[in-house]
Amino acid sequence: MYTQQLQSYRRFIEKYVKLSEQQWHKIESKRSVRQFKKGDIILHQGEVCKELHFIARGLARAFLVDESGKDFTWNVFFNDENAAVNNLFVIDFKSFLLQEPASFQIEALEELELVSISFSDHKNSMLAFQKGMEFSYKMCNEAYFYLHDLALQRQTKVLKRGLKSLCKKHPFYCTKFPSTI
Repeated sequence: MYTQQLQSYRRFIEKYVKLSEQQWHKIESKRSVRQFKKGDIILHQGEVCKELHFIARGLARAFLVDESGKDFTWNVFFNDENAAVNNLFVIDFKSFLLQEPASFQIEALEELELVSISFSDHKNSMLAFQKGMEFSYKMCNEAYFYLHDLALQRQTKVLKRGLKSLCKKHPFYCTKFPSTI
């Protein structure tokens, strides 16, 4: 039953590094497939993220809950081969890597199948061979680049909205900003 999910995970890994059957078997032996229903909480804000989850199927979101109880979506996680961009790992990377409390919650937005590995098993299997280290390095880079681009995109939208609002209230300022605003 779990063969399809693990094969999806293997195809993903092998886009970055080629593994021998022995190396793959070592990685595969530490993985489990977990299923969540719509609305299930995968990680609670303040808990330590103890597992790395690869999305085999489904959709999840990360969100923050403020002191008044209102939630704000931070990110969406999905794996769709038809999408231009995928966000394949359901994780609070900082919490996972440092084993400290998570900054946000993660919730299944629909039925979700995840290929999961514990922090210690991930660390041991990635350190066990050079290809694991190479893969881990590439994934850290991709995670950083994704978050970097996301932060820039969000900040740009906020800045543009703020400048447009300023120009409406004080048209004089519009002459001081580039015409792209």
